[in-house]
Amino acid sequence: MEFPAYLATMPMHAITEIHGEPGLLARFRLEVEAFDEPARERLTAALDLAAELHREDRRVREPYLNHLLRVAIRMMHHYQVRDVDVIVAGLLHDAVEDHPAELAGPDATTAVDPTPAALAALAARFGPRVARLVGAVTNPVYDPGRDPHVQYREHVAASLDREPWARVIKVSDFTDNGVGVIHTVGPKVARSAAKYRPLVPVFRDLIARPDTPLSAPVKRHIFAQLDLAEERFSAILDQPN
Repeated sequence: MEFPAYLATMPMHAITEIHGEPGLLARFRLEVEAFDEPARERLTAALDLAAELHREDRRVREPYLNHLLRVAIRMMHHYQVRDVDVIVAGLLHDAVEDHPAELAGPDATTAVDPTPAALAALAARFGPRVARLVGAVTNPVYDPGRDPHVQYREHVAASLDREPWARVIKVSDFTDNGVGVIHTVGPKVARSAAKYRPLVPVFRDLIARPDTPLSAPVKRHIFAQLDLAEERFSAILDQPN
């Protein structure tokens, strides 16, 4: 399949709409050309694992892998991340949360909570730092007696407070969900906007911190994306009756 020469400059949701998963995979390969061969091998291995684990998963109108590709591409292209562990963790950021038993294999068959075994399997394959970063962006089991959205915000603030690089992964994930909310259809649009809007000030604070390992221009780009997400949440949620 042929893609235009300007694929490397196209917005990612435009690639998704026009070229689908094959286009995002081609864009990912263009981005990883900036890395040396051992790094490319690790990134390809992480992509292969993500594709296998999420092979049946969908995000409304698209394969779930599209989301993971956009999270990783955004970090490489817009955030200028060259830390391979961080990009690997971005590709696998939902693996433990969504497929812990499949990731952990036989070690998880009798476990009440397969998450530790899944993280251990990830550490064995990609190293303890990747597992730690994925663990930081993995949602815990919530108290059924409390509002899950409130618990989600509490978890994000607490876990990212301790892991500056996990903030980078999570804000790329949040941008894809928040700015990309207008690419969703049906009741999920309003549900997503209501879930994510209260997180905008949380991410502003986290990204603004001096220990967040991004350059000043990248932080300005992220703040502009957060502004755009907030505008879209308001357009969805604040319509007059």
